[in-house]
Amino acid sequence: MAVKDVTQATFAQEVLQSEQPVMVDFWATWCAPCRMLGPVVDQVADELASSLKVCKVNIDEEMELAREYNVMSIPCIVIFKGGKEVNRSVGVVPKQKLISLVEGL
Repeated sequence: MAVKDVTQATFAQEVLQSEQPVMVDFWATWCAPCRMLGPVVDQVADELASSLKVCKVNIDEEMELAREYNVMSIPCIVIFKGGKEVNRSVGVVPKQKLISLVEGL
């Protein structure tokens, strides 16, 4: 499954109303750690496509979403289930760490 870019307009539908757990990557184009984590997020999206939806939010374009979800540092991975935040990770982490954020959901 491809990673979806979401905006303020599509966030509720894609993330909060999703039947599946959702991993949201809050990132920015100028952020070197975000660019390092991006391919790892893509791998997780491919590997867990049957059980996880993966979305990205560009914080420069969607500052209000970043504020609403208290994203203070990037990259910031937030896991949602049933419309609620259930897990969070900040900074570059290995793929297994990202997978462990959603295991058991």
